[in-house]
Amino acid sequence: MAKYPDRMYRQSAVLPYRIRNNDPEILLITSRKGKRWVVPKGVVEPDLTPSDSAAKEAMEEAGVAGEVSEQVLGNYSYTKWGGVCRVQVFLMKVTTELDTWPEDNMRHREWLTIDVAAKRVTEARLRDLIRRVPEVIK
Repeated sequence: MAKYPDRMYRQSAVLPYRIRNNDPEILLITSRKGKRWVVPKGVVEPDLTPSDSAAKEAMEEAGVAGEVSEQVLGNYSYTKWGGVCRVQVFLMKVTTELDTWPEDNMRHREWLTIDVAAKRVTEARLRDLIRRVPEVIK
């Protein structure tokens, strides 16, 4: 039985990327407790579109901003708060990376190759989305 209102289980995320030496890299961040590697995500805020909400999370959680696609790259889900969170994932081409950001004292971030990033995340569907990035950004 879900503990929170339905809107809490509707989430959006960005999959931040950049190109280095002609190859894409993915930015992952640690969860707040530092035990898992994740992408910036959160509950879709009522006054924002899913992509705008995800961009806001990217700035708060990872200190990055950039060009967010309006088209959903894909979806994944995970269990939390006694329910299932459904996450829409958007690509973000990072154009700005801050030295300090709102959650820099709670999270670490790291740029990784596609293969390393895919191996670090727990959710199989998110892993698949990471592996799709090179073909999608061409």
